[in-house]
Amino acid sequence: MYREDGKSIDSIYENDVIRGKIGKDLTQGKSSELTESDSVRIRNYRSAVVCLVLLCVLLLTAVIVLCVTLTQERQQFISKIENLTNEREQLILKNTNLTNEREQLILKNTNLTSYLQICVGWTCYQSSFYFMSTEKKNWTESRKYCTERGADLIIINNREEKVSKSMCVYRV
Repeated sequence: MYREDGKSIDSIYENDVIRGKIGKDLTQGKSSELTESDSVRIRNYRSAVVCLVLLCVLLLTAVIVLCVTLTQERQQFISKIENLTNEREQLILKNTNLTNEREQLILKNTNLTSYLQICVGWTCYQSSFYFMSTEKKNWTESRKYCTERGADLIIINNREEKVSKSMCVYRV
């Protein structure tokens, strides 16, 4: 089979196979055999193509490894951010609770201070308050005096309690 320009179709395919550079035929004249320098050029061309393909594969591998590594690091950072955010919220809540507790303690302190100012002359012993009167009265008058002030008249039989009178005196 021949084309319009007079070349056979077989030679067209043959020329495409042995063409080394764009538009330049590697064959000398009409011979179908390659010269030694032409085969070296083809081998060099193939070697260059193989090297480029290998470099592309290595580059692609490096890009994939970097993407996987960066994705893992990103997930770790997101996890750390979530943990720190939760810890921050817990600290804010704890701070709020401690602030409320401090305000309650300040209020209790204020109440106790005002109560102690009322109780001038009272003695504290093991979370109990005692008032030692210097007035001399009988039992009935003393009991009436105590009940008018919201207290009870007691008899102290415990030697420790008698001695501790000087231990814990609150005066404001």
